[in-house]
Amino acid sequence: MVRLLLMRHAKSSWPSGIPDVDRPLSARGRKAAVLMGDYLDDEELSPDLVLVSPARRTQETWSLVQPALGPVAVRTEPRIYDAPASRLLSMLQEIEPLSQTVLVIGHNPGFEDLARLLASHGSGEAMSRMRQKYPTAGLAVIDCDCESWADVKARGGKLDRFVTPKTLGAGEDD
Repeated sequence: MVRLLLMRHAKSSWPSGIPDVDRPLSARGRKAAVLMGDYLDDEELSPDLVLVSPARRTQETWSLVQPALGPVAVRTEPRIYDAPASRLLSMLQEIEPLSQTVLVIGHNPGFEDLARLLASHGSGEAMSRMRQKYPTAGLAVIDCDCESWADVKARGGKLDRFVTPKTLGAGEDD
């Protein structure tokens, strides 16, 4: 089995005149990223590999999640930025077999679309919440019953859980 931890970047700010790729996290986003890192640690959701979009907000999200997880292999992956679900799926299928649990930090709408594409079943409540909204710092944990990332396919996963800052008691989701 391979496990995908699909995390949308935390809440960003929208400073005037800053290109999208350079948008930083907001104060609320920084708090949410730390909260989600603590959740990953508490739940022992430890990745073997982390792939992060090159956008500033995703890099900042990772920098705030990472201390809770300790040392882990990490790569900046340019294909994540502004990617549709089909490109993200192709990228996942290229992951080396030694990595059984992979955390990917990126963006909507690609992440929401990818989660829906992969997760054919799972907790009804979690599936419902994920389909309604995939907010910033949202985390989908998707288990795929295959031995290699090359075998991951559409509708081939089970949504183990869908967690957001709000479900962890941090106020509203964005």
